[in-house]
Amino acid sequence: MKAKTENFLKKLVTTVSPSGYEHEAAKVWKAEAAQFADEIKHDSHGNTDAVINPGGSPRIMFAGHCDEIGFLVTHIDSDGFLWIGPIGGWDPQIPQGQRVVIRGKTGHIPGVIGKKPIHLIKPADRDKVTPLDSLWVDIGAKDGKEAKKLVSVGDPLVIDSGYQRLLGDMAVARGFDDRAGAFVVLEAARLLSGMKPKAEIHAVATVQEEIGLRGARTAAYGIDPQVGIAVDVGFATDYPQMSELVKKEGEMKLGEGPIVTRGPNINTRLFELMIKAAKEAKIPLQIQAEPRGTGTDANAIQLNRAGVAAGLVSIPNRYMHTPCEMVNLRDLEACAKLLAVTSARITGRTNFIPY
Repeated sequence: MKAKTENFLKKLVTTVSPSGYEHEAAKVWKAEAAQFADEIKHDSHGNTDAVINPGGSPRIMFAGHCDEIGFLVTHIDSDGFLWIGPIGGWDPQIPQGQRVVIRGKTGHIPGVIGKKPIHLIKPADRDKVTPLDSLWVDIGAKDGKEAKKLVSVGDPLVIDSGYQRLLGDMAVARGFDDRAGAFVVLEAARLLSGMKPKAEIHAVATVQEEIGLRGARTAAYGIDPQVGIAVDVGFATDYPQMSELVKKEGEMKLGEGPIVTRGPNINTRLFELMIKAAKEAKIPLQIQAEPRGTGTDANAIQLNRAGVAAGLVSIPNRYMHTPCEMVNLRDLEACAKLLAVTSARITGRTNFIPY
């Protein structure tokens, strides 16, 4: 991956942007889109839409959600400690003892999630997980008055964990679910801006996916696409203790290319078109079967209005919903290329009626 492209990815994943508070991520994404998009649109929900070839046909929507899981300040007590509630699906073992960053009144405020020392926990309770509603954040304030000068009830916060390159093309960050997807849809639009597509392309950084696929639903209603492809992260099974899930999730490996989903959430003709385009462009793929709704933006897009020809492309991801989600940068590039070469084949005459 080029240094400039990777720098955009790094800036995007290190923003503080949990569901409902995506402003920082949207700002970074919009600034990058402005370099090549024909139009950039926003809606009142917070979705950001970069348009390529306005007026083309049909309308194709790419969706990568730019929100992440996080927390919300629910109470500031008289001693200056912040009590918090979860945004999105947390494993309650993860947050304890972590550093956090709060988007406060004056900017980013550092803090830590506190917990009693192991020495002072009763032996019978040491193997129990602290409930999320029993966690607090300590910003070092001497009392509630000082804390309230910096932080307000309703301020969002996330685990303070940044972007890091590992060996080879591996990278780790807190926000790859799913700002890796938001990155991919914009990179696909960048590629298409030089490919003269027949279709009108909408690359959308959707919001509030982690709390119910909300942004994709409203964005798809407004855009009214005939084709919609969601890009999200998918479960890699190439690390310890995941082998028992291979029969359900498939054998998914980092560095082996995009995961393309097949099942009732997916339009069969769009799936076949992606497979054909990938083969001709020599893009490696991994196929995953999903017998129900996928639980991604593809689900919300497919059920929009009278129905949309939906597809789902996933980036293999280890350690999902932790501060150290891991991806392979080659997979991100392959995902963007797959969306671009597939969409370049679509014209107003392309038939997506399944039978």
